[in-house]
Amino acid sequence: MKLFEFSSKIIITCSNRIAPYLQKEIEALGYKTTRVFKTGVELTGTMLDCIMLNLNLRCASQVLFAVHQFKAFNADALYKELLAFEWQDILDAEGYFSISSNVNNETINNSLFANVKVKDAIVDYFRNKTGSRPNSGSELNKSVIHLYWQDDVAEIFVDTSGETLSKHGYRKIPGKAPMLEALAAATLLATKWDRQSAFVNPMCGSATVAIEAALLATNRMPGLYRSNYAFMHLAGYQNEMYLKERKKLEEAIIDVPGLQIIATDISSDAISISKINASAAGVEALITFAECDFEKTIIPENQPGVIYFNPEYGDRLGDEMELAGYLQTHG
Repeated sequence: MKLFEFSSKIIITCSNRIAPYLQKEIEALGYKTTRVFKTGVELTGTMLDCIMLNLNLRCASQVLFAVHQFKAFNADALYKELLAFEWQDILDAEGYFSISSNVNNETINNSLFANVKVKDAIVDYFRNKTGSRPNSGSELNKSVIHLYWQDDVAEIFVDTSGETLSKHGYRKIPGKAPMLEALAAATLLATKWDRQSAFVNPMCGSATVAIEAALLATNRMPGLYRSNYAFMHLAGYQNEMYLKERKKLEEAIIDVPGLQIIATDISSDAISISKINASAAGVEALITFAECDFEKTIIPENQPGVIYFNPEYGDRLGDEMELAGYLQTHG
């Protein structure tokens, strides 16, 4: 089994309920989806497709490539099956791997135990085969194997992403209670903004939304801000595969003459952080930042556009009673 030479099921995960926007992204790239659920989308493709998907998706969390499905009633059966699996076609015997899982089996009360059984099977396989073993641990920055185990059916995936795709890599300083980049991107897609008219973001915080708007308008993909993926550490990987797709991202960036993206916040610290993050994303020049109360935000007149608010609401920041009092006074 040559990992980069066959097609299989691909599961792309995402935050709860943003799958419809992930589906639209995937289909815009030319893929046909076969299933959509609350936290992901399913399709069929190759590992080369996984590379492209990793670099291009704004709303995704992980890109999982299925390699083996079997019956396993308990941990011993899981171990026995995976001990016989040909891991040398997937992992480097001298490399490093980690295990993640989603387990719902009545014999397992701790998914970490299932992770250990998968790890032990892989380690023992290589030890029996070569006399040595790869290293393993909890870091997701190299090869990652994912176990999905529902009742008596177990499925092994190669996690081609590793560290989550939902963080797009440009945010150097998160600020207070920042919105996850993938969620921000999904909400932007939900607005149906035309990516050319004005976009105004009062209470911008660390400017995740404004930055994502600038990235969306200029067709800058998340893959521009990340240089390490789990697929790079798999057996059979050739760097030309990645470089070819990376080059396409650079060539796809567009200029939008007259684009107005305005981001304001009453906090000087928030504006400072926003400028740092926007600079890291390469879009600081596309965003007009201002320190002011939201009601004093300058809004372009006599033209269409979107005003986007994500105010504090007493969950992670502020106090609900304080917010209610403010609304009564200023409503």
